[in-house]
Amino acid sequence: MPVVPVTLPQHRYDVAIEPGALGKLGERMRAVAPASSALIVFDRALEATHLPRARASLEAAGYATVCTPFPGGEENKTLATVHELYDVLLAHRFERRSPLVALGGGVLGDTAGFAAATYLRGVPFVQCPTTLLAMVDSSVGGKVGVNVKQGKNLIGAFYQPVSVVADPLVLRSLPARELRCGLAECIKHAVIADAALFAWTRTHMHELLALDADALAQLIARNVAIKAAVVMQDEKENGVRAHLNLGHTFGHAIEAGVGYGRILHGEAVGLGMLAATTLAGELGIAARELRAEVEDVVGRAGLPRRAQLPDDARLLAAMKLDKKVAAGSIRFILPERIGAVVIRETVAPEAVNAAWASIRS
Repeated sequence: MPVVPVTLPQHRYDVAIEPGALGKLGERMRAVAPASSALIVFDRALEATHLPRARASLEAAGYATVCTPFPGGEENKTLATVHELYDVLLAHRFERRSPLVALGGGVLGDTAGFAAATYLRGVPFVQCPTTLLAMVDSSVGGKVGVNVKQGKNLIGAFYQPVSVVADPLVLRSLPARELRCGLAECIKHAVIADAALFAWTRTHMHELLALDADALAQLIARNVAIKAAVVMQDEKENGVRAHLNLGHTFGHAIEAGVGYGRILHGEAVGLGMLAATTLAGELGIAARELRAEVEDVVGRAGLPRRAQLPDDARLLAAMKLDKKVAAGSIRFILPERIGAVVIRETVAPEAVNAAWASIRS
């Protein structure tokens, strides 16, 4: 079983990646979060499929379980949903040692994680990601939070899980569109840090889209290793962790401008990577040919390469609300080549508009 350790100055946890790992959830939790009870926050779509296995595993390990559904969707990643989780935790008198388990995708994990971080000033948090996007990205690194009307993830915290359990077999029930969204983050990691992984992903895209178990397990493990290495260098995004935001400055503006849920997060990141690569070419940071190379892999993954977007002024306004803005300057993560990126903060509006034009249909 591949296990990727995440070792931080004040915390350590493992990311376990194994087919069938969900059935061993209770065993793993007992080692890191022993308690008499546990709350499972689950995606409604998993109630008849993956929830029974997770719950049975916890109960076999001696946990009394309470299960509460999460409605799903970015529109429910809100403080109102967090308050509903507080109500459940308080109604069942969960104590500080009682773990909260997030069974679902990244939106659920972010929201449930924020509740875990703030209930009784913090209870043990276990991530059981059921989407590829969550397995390779949001479940690792401790970013939790919610959206507000002004923008995405503007209310949140850094709160590390005590364990992450990623079962590649659950991806067989994942809608194809969601799988492609996860591939966008995998492509992003490769562009940031691993040219060999970029080439491997391009070569094995057919197997990945066909849900080949061995290919998916290798993809997840290699991507988690990249994310973990970055997080271990820079837990709270004061330096190199900002590199993980490749595509996100553009992508978050796309989500906010178009409307959360109309373009999914992974789709927006894929588009954002293309815009960022175009911008890198406009600024002379990267060869212009790099755009075609990235677009080829994005296209192989079945991700959109163009979209109907609001006008430039509205998109720029959304970018300025991004939480990564520093001293009023928008921070752009831009690729130099496959495997290396740089940060730029002072960029001419004309170059940014050219980047938007490159993905506008």
